[in-house]
Amino acid sequence: MIENALQFLLHTLLGLFTLALLLRFYLQLTRAPFQNPVSQAVIAVTNFVVKPVRRIIPGIAGLDASTLLLAFIAQLLLQIGSLWIRDFPLLVAGNSIWIALAGLAFVGLLKLSIYIFLYAVLLQAILSWINPYTIVTPVLDALTRPLIRPLRNRIPAAGGFDLTPLVVFIVAQLLLIMVITPMEQQLLRLF
Repeated sequence: MIENALQFLLHTLLGLFTLALLLRFYLQLTRAPFQNPVSQAVIAVTNFVVKPVRRIIPGIAGLDASTLLLAFIAQLLLQIGSLWIRDFPLLVAGNSIWIALAGLAFVGLLKLSIYIFLYAVLLQAILSWINPYTIVTPVLDALTRPLIRPLRNRIPAAGGFDLTPLVVFIVAQLLLIMVITPMEQQLLRLF
């Protein structure tokens, strides 16, 4: 019972922190408006750790490498903590376990990235029907534009309905089923 509670707490805290770091990375990558309250909240939650690391690790080719590295470290700590709570013998397990843990952390980042874009597209589609002028709209528009714009040029609207969110949803689910889940299962077999 305590093990389940600790697993829940670990996954919640480090999962949400990884989500905030990845959001910060993608908001910077897509040049989302940083004066928006959503962007400001993401910055406020992650600034305490990103600012010091950014002094050590500079950006690479315009990418915020420090934020991405911190997201990877958070996922790695999540994997290590999860095994530690289950009393897995990490210190005597061998080098292949550490490679598998790094692989699981990378797969976790890929999965979370897909979910970020998937839910951003779905939320943007829902808000376009309910209230397209919310505070979140400029951030969602900037975040989803790299996915939606190329598809909108190729997929015509059907009766006035934009079908691109449906296509993004299908492609994201296929990526999760056909690429991410098999990678994750292969890595989990090493334990």
